[in-house]
Amino acid sequence: MTSALPAAVLWDMDGTVVDTEPLWMAAEVALVARHGGRWTHEQALGMVGLGLDDAAAILQRVGVEMDRDAIVQHLTDEVTTALRDGGVHFRPGARELLAALREAGVRTALVTMSLRSMAEAMVERLPDGSFDVIVAGDDATRPKPYPDPYLQACAALGIDPAAAVAIEDSPTGVRAAVAAGVVTVGVPLMVPLDDAGADTLWPTLEGRTPADLGRVHAERRTRP
Repeated sequence: MTSALPAAVLWDMDGTVVDTEPLWMAAEVALVARHGGRWTHEQALGMVGLGLDDAAAILQRVGVEMDRDAIVQHLTDEVTTALRDGGVHFRPGARELLAALREAGVRTALVTMSLRSMAEAMVERLPDGSFDVIVAGDDATRPKPYPDPYLQACAALGIDPAAAVAIEDSPTGVRAAVAAGVVTVGVPLMVPLDDAGADTLWPTLEGRTPADLGRVHAERRTRP
């Protein structure tokens, strides 16, 4: 690894590594309908990037008569089953960039608000050693947009947050990474990130390299 590269790259999962947001939305629609309600696409977009406990509270308010833990487990089971049955749809360029980071000796962490069981099921579809650390929703002391998940990942890696780069697709996730002091690349998918505070926005990870991340990190750390 050269000094031009960040010490670590911290990855969000849903919408960043894998395109699972449509699966979450479908599970939400079905659950709300089962309880006699209607769940719109706009409401679903408002859930993108939220911690699962916060998402469960919103679903309770629209009529889902289950406790929060049961809602979280139900949605997780539905999405995990859909992934196993239909295959994992990786975001363009994500696997290639992960592989290039490993080859360059850059450490990686998966920082997701999904449950650890689902995160591990996704990681099983990647080469061994793709992530050094997983911080999942049931590990975080507080969910995104609090900085805790990113601070926990940095602590587990033994690095200063300022030495890392995060990759995020949601405003909630971007705010969490920025609040942790991590240089942040936004790669929007379902919702725009123009006002979320990312250090830079990329339309896709396709064709991106560790050197590109190194340049973003260097530019941000030298900016007044």
